[in-house]
Amino acid sequence: MVKEIARKIEIPEGVSVSLSQDVLTARGPKGTVERTFWYPGIKIELREGEVLVDAESSRKEQKAMVGTFASHIKNLIIGVSEGFECKMSIVYAHFPMQVKVEGKTLFIGNFLGEKKPRIAKILGETKVKVSGNEVTVTGINKEDVGQTAANIEQKTKIKRFDPRIFQDGIYIVQKA
Repeated sequence: MVKEIARKIEIPEGVSVSLSQDVLTARGPKGTVERTFWYPGIKIELREGEVLVDAESSRKEQKAMVGTFASHIKNLIIGVSEGFECKMSIVYAHFPMQVKVEGKTLFIGNFLGEKKPRIAKILGETKVKVSGNEVTVTGINKEDVGQTAANIEQKTKIKRFDPRIFQDGIYIVQKA
């Protein structure tokens, strides 16, 4: 049943992938990530050293979902073998910010001179490290790392001030 819309994803050395009903689990040196994959008419098969994503018909929606599933599976494999990292920069001109991590929350104090700290959520197994004017977000789940970085960036969004003058905030500088 392999057609031109089928996608093959190679499983590298040191990574194991298992499929139980609709849940695909990837294990590697960095940890374990699992995700549920289900869409009508799409099958995921495990073969020797590869994962095959195929559709029953060649309809537009199913072709698109085959590509989406293949990308998600690649991200799972990359996450457990290499991990994901996002570097952020703390920028302030008016009031020095105090940024600290406590558990699953990041506290941003003295932002624009505010008395109450702003709080950003850290999702999943993502780790956040603050050193000087740099914040590093790392983890094995690409979505959790990206959403945590976005949460931090959104919490320092400037409102009611001219953004050309007040450029204070925590900004994403590099994704890897």
